[in-house]
Parts: sequence; structure tokens; C-alpha cells
Amino acid sequence: MSGTALLVEDEPDTRDLLARAIERAGYVCVTAANASEGLARALEADPLDVVITDVVLGRDDDGGLRLLLDLRGRGVRAPVVVITAYADVDKVKRALNGGAAHLLEKPFRAAELLAVLERVRADQGGTAAALEKMMTRARLTLKERTVAAHLLRGLSSSEIAVLEANSPKTIRQHVSQIYAKCGVQSRAEFFRLAYAR
Repeated sequence: MSGTALLVEDEPDTRDLLARAIERAGYVCVTAANASEGLARALEADPLDVVITDVVLGRDDDGGLRLLLDLRGRGVRAPVVVITAYADVDKVKRALNGGAAHLLEKPFRAAELLAVLERVRADQGGTAAALEKMMTRARLTLKERTVAAHLLRGLSSSEIAVLEANSPKTIRQHVSQIYAKCGVQSRAEFFRLAYAR
């Protein structure tokens, strides 16, 4: 593939290694070490074809997540791949709700990242179709699909109960069924299944 990729990674060795791999795959790779530098490079390099950002940038635990929101706020619509060694549920929710196309957990090989870049570029706007396919494969009922969509938006069982006019206990039962049908044990595993296309 060709195009322009922005790589935002605070660790110099990792940044250099990944940038070389991205360039060998045919991209022009623009790099940055932090969120403010990343935003500046994105605006200079417009149009971007894909953005790759670490979540933790230096001492900023959420720098990559804020960058994602800043990019969207400035009209940058390139798919964003979020990379992290700390894939806790809150960060996963925030990344996906912020519009990340994919979340890739460290450690990973450069070839894995390149495969993800190809997928997200080829599948721009295809997230909904991938989620629909996953729910169909799991044979979720209409109610389970609705609850699953709320889960993927990051809502708690209590919040879903209010929206769906059910008791929290009923929603927890639906969540248990969704997890069982999808073969997962937790919300984090459900997010990975839903977005690890």
C-alpha cells in the first residue's frame, strides 16, 4: 500500500523501528514523539491516510486518546490505530468511542501492525459491518444485539437498564448470555472480539 502514515510514539527506538517498517511497506511515514507534535504533523501532512498512536506518550497516560479527539475535532478523518501496553477496559472504551479503527496491544511484530494498517484502510467505515457479522455469527437475539451495542459504547449495566427500561439484573442476564454466545468471559474480551477484525 502507499499513502501517508502518521506514527506517534514516545519511545525513540520503537518509533524508528516501526517507521522503517511502515516505509518499507510503501508509506511515507511522518513521526512525532508526543500528542501536540502529532497534531501539528497531522495538520502539516494533510491528507493523512492512517494514524498510529500510542496511548501513553511520555508521562501523559492519555496523550494518544486526547490526540485522537483533537484529530477528529480538527476534521482529520483518517483511520486511527491505537497501540498500547496497558489495554484496560476504560482506555479501550475511550479509544473506540473516540473513533479508533483498531486497538493493537503491545508487544506486537511490525508485520502485525502492517496487516492492521491494510485492513483499516481497506475497511474504512466497515466497522459496523464487522460488528453485524460478529453478532450474526453469535446468534444474538434482537434484545441482545441492542444490549451489545450499548456495551460497545461503554455503558454500564445500570445505564443500559435505564435506557432499555429493564432492571439492572435483567441487563446483567443479557450480558451473561451475550458473553456466553460470543465465547468470552469479560467486557475486555468482548471488546477485543468485536474490534480485532
